[in-house]
Formats: sequence, C-alpha cells, structure tokens
Amino acid sequence: MAARSEPVARSLAALAAALVLALTLGTLVAVALRAEGFAGVSAAARDALWFTLWQAVVSATLSVVLAIPVARALARRSFYGRGAVITLMGAPFILPTIVAVLGLVAVFGRSGAINASLRALGLPEVSLYGAQGVILAHVFFNLPLAVRLVLQGWLAIPAERFRLAASLGMGPGAVQRGLEWPMLRGVMPGAWLLIFALCLTSFAVALALGGGPGATTVELAIYQAFRFEYDLGAASVLGLVQFALAGTAAALAWGLARPAVFAGGLGGTVRRWDGGGWLRVQDALCVALAALFLLAPLCAVALKGVAGLFEMPGTVWAAAGRSVAVALGSAALCLALALPMALAARRGLWVQLVGVLPLAASPLVIGTGLFIVSYRWVRPDEIALLVTAVVNAVLALPFALAVLVPAAADMRAGKGRLADSLGMGGFARLRLVTLPALRRPIGFSLGLAAALSMGDLGVIAMFADGDTATLPLQLYRLMASYRIEQAAGAALLLLALSLTLFWAFDRGGRADAGA
Repeated sequence: MAARSEPVARSLAALAAALVLALTLGTLVAVALRAEGFAGVSAAARDALWFTLWQAVVSATLSVVLAIPVARALARRSFYGRGAVITLMGAPFILPTIVAVLGLVAVFGRSGAINASLRALGLPEVSLYGAQGVILAHVFFNLPLAVRLVLQGWLAIPAERFRLAASLGMGPGAVQRGLEWPMLRGVMPGAWLLIFALCLTSFAVALALGGGPGATTVELAIYQAFRFEYDLGAASVLGLVQFALAGTAAALAWGLARPAVFAGGLGGTVRRWDGGGWLRVQDALCVALAALFLLAPLCAVALKGVAGLFEMPGTVWAAAGRSVAVALGSAALCLALALPMALAARRGLWVQLVGVLPLAASPLVIGTGLFIVSYRWVRPDEIALLVTAVVNAVLALPFALAVLVPAAADMRAGKGRLADSLGMGGFARLRLVTLPALRRPIGFSLGLAAALSMGDLGVIAMFADGDTATLPLQLYRLMASYRIEQAAGAALLLLALSLTLFWAFDRGGRADAGA
C-alpha cells in the first residue's frame, strides 16, 4: 500500500529539517559558544544596531505608505498593460540586489539624471550614499512587494460590496471608511512587519551605499568584524543580535498579522463606481510614477551595460560561470530539502516552524557560524562556493515551501486518493503521480531559488578570494574601483543570467504540465 512509502517520506523530511536546524540554530549555537558576552559590545556596534533599527522602521513605513495609492489605483482601474505592471511588482524577488544598486547609482548618483537636472536648475545636489541611499534602495526593493501584498487585500473584498456601496450612493470617502480602511488595518501590519524584517537583514545595499560611522547596519558590522578585523568575538555577538532582531520580526509577522475578514461573494470582476473625475487622473499618476521609479534604474543599467559587455575582463566571465554553477547546485539542494518536507506535511505546522527559521537567519550569521566550526580544518576560500550554495538553498527554502506545501495538499486531496486506492507507492507513485502533479510549482521553486542564488552577495563576500569570486562579488569590486562601464556590463550579464535561469526552470515546469 501507499502507506508503506510514508515512513520513507517522513525520514527524508526529518533529515531535511535536521539540516535546516543545523544551519540556522546550529550555527547560532556555534556563534553563542564563541561569543565572550555582551558586555564587550563596542560603541560602534551599538551605533550599528540603532541605525539598523531606525532605517528599517523608516524604510518599511515609506514602502507601505507609498504602496497604498498605487495598489488602490491598480485595484480600481482596468487598462491596457495592467497585467504587465502587476507582474513588474514581483520583480524584486528575482532581481539581483547589486544590479539594482548600480541602476540607482546611474539615476540618483552624482552623474545621474536626477543630479544633472538639479544642477541645470541651479538647485543643490542630492547624495545617494549614507542613510538616505540605504533607505531609497530599500524602498525601491520593497515598494513592489508592499503593492502586491496590499493589492491582494483589495482584491479580496467581494465585488458585491462595491455594487452595494454604489447602490447606496456612497462616495469615495464613504467607501474608504466602510470597506478599504478595515481591509488596510488587517493587511498593513503584516506587510510592514515583513518588509521591516527584510530591511533588517539587508547586506548588499548597506555594503554598496552605506558604511561609515553613521550608516553601518548590523549585517555590515558582522562583515567588517570578520573580514577586516578578524574579531570573531565581535562578529559572534553581532550575529546573535542579528538573529534575535530578525527572529522577533519574523515571529511577529507570522503570529500577529490578522487580515480583515469579509463575507464570501460570488466572485467576478470588481467594478468600481467611486473613482471618476480627478481620481482617475490621480490613479494614472500613481501608477505612472511607480512604474517610472522601478523601470528607470533597470533601463539605465541596460543602456550602459550594452557598451560595457565588450570591455569586461576575463575574470567577469569566469565569475559568471561560477555563479551559474552555484545557482544550479543551490536550486537542486533547495528542492531536495523542500519537496520531502512538503510531501510529509499533513497539517503543515512543523513545516511552517522549520521553514520560518531561515527568515530569521541571515547569510552572514550562518556564514559566521560555519566559519567558527570549520576554520581549524579548512581554509575559508576552499569551501567558499560550496558554503554559498548551501546557505542560498536554505535561505530560499521558505519561498519554495510557500509554493510546494499548498500544491502538495491539493495533490493529496485529488490524485493522492486515487493512488492510495490503487495501492501505488514508492518510486512508481513519485514518477507517475507526484512529479507530474507538482511539475509547475517545482519548476517555479527551482527558478526562484536559482535566481536568488545568482544575485546573492552575502556569504561569498566573507569567504571568497580572487579565484572563487562569483559574478555579484566581481561586480561589486568593479564598482568599488570606479570601473563603471565594466560594472554596467557585468550587471547586464548578471541580470540576463538570473532572468534566463528563472524563465528556463519556470517554463520547464509549465511545459506539458496540467493546469
């Protein structure tokens, strides 16, 4: 019977969960054992903690507040290209951070279009570096995510509610008070907490645009203590602080967010009667400005990158090959962890508990723990690519589980029952039922994990030397040496490879797959 195959699935899931626990809580224990106590936290570390907290608060608040008018415009307007705009809002999940940073420099930097315009008008220039640059970059990455989260709340309001409001003669203000604000009170806390957690663990943004006494995050302080000062004690204490901060934010986002509950409707397209006149112009401006804010940096990278492709040194192409290899290995390992956990989950609570741990851990915390465990026996550069692939796989695990667990539950409720009645188990069940039924989510999960790994600039920055650098690290080095044209070419190559990997895996999952 099929039941005989369940112990095997549970054993594989337990092994996968044990590896996740070892790489999150296990490395945390290694960090804690190496730490010499919190009494030795320096003033610089306290400043980094304060900057990390307040910039995350400001970044999350701006992202969510600015997302509200954009999401409302997308929810109540139907126009040509609306689907493409909404798809654009999902780009930050696969957009390499360092590529976006280079695009922001091209638009908002000293030689960018914004400062050129300000100089032409005789106005003072703005600086992209420091606290304002970190916050701007975080808003760039997280505004689309906030729009998608808030938009889902708007689309969850039944169409019948808006028809009833129109029949009662309710204007825009009454609709906001009666329908939209109750929804926003339920959606905004969860969106804010999630973005707050993401801003706490941001590394590449702080590395490229921050630094200095007034703009150093905890993540960047860990990197500096480890890479430049070789102070494992300071890195360990900061690692514990980082895990505590991110873990608290992740727990709050998971346990405290409560969506608004509306009575079920009959479905169908939501038609709105409360947005005529000048509100139509307002919505158009909100969507246009948001799209311009998101597209301008990417277009700048593409325009500069075309010329830079022919000027890149050979080390960039070698780094690109290493990045692809790491991304493929990371994607395969992520699926090997996520698939048995998703298949073994019945109620799914333990999977959610284990899956949320990587959200609390940062690459630098895990990397610090792995170095503390291994540095007596092996040189960091010898295991740089392997550690990077493993850490990236674990960090992508929550996103893969979010896709695979619901799909696995649907499969068990449908084709799984038929397979049980036929006594199908083992490899035959995997080949004939499980893999075909989960082909779409598996392809999407592989593409997402590969794209996230391609753009990672975390652990590799701590472990790598010149011979093991990946493409994001090589791109950062070109930027740091002011070889902007070559950096633009490397950025375009990185963006193309990331999108190609995501597209190839996602399309492979959809080809000849069931709906």
